[in-house]
Amino acid sequence: MSYESVLDALGDGTRRRLVEQLRGGPRSVTELAAAFPVSRPAISKHLRVLSECGLVTHETSGTRNLYRLDPRGLAELRRWTEQFWDDVLGSFADHVADTRPTARRRPR
Repeated sequence: MSYESVLDALGDGTRRRLVEQLRGGPRSVTELAAAFPVSRPAISKHLRVLSECGLVTHETSGTRNLYRLDPRGLAELRRWTEQFWDDVLGSFADHVADTRPTARRRPR
């Protein structure tokens, strides 16, 4: 599981929409497929990709597989993107420090 594999998986629009669907809670393949113009086997393949990169997990409940988001996959992506924010905010703080006018003392 790496941020690269998560980005690759989310590069597909259908998989992004599946992740959005799963934000509402666990769903079966049948429930997920109902929202897409593709077959259930195609949705299963997309879910397998999302599972392999750590974005979703599934559990078997009777004859159904219920899929849910796995926050660990998103955490890997979040750690990667937060590095950029740290760099940007650090650069901004440096800029502010470099351009801040010096405080002038008022004569008494």
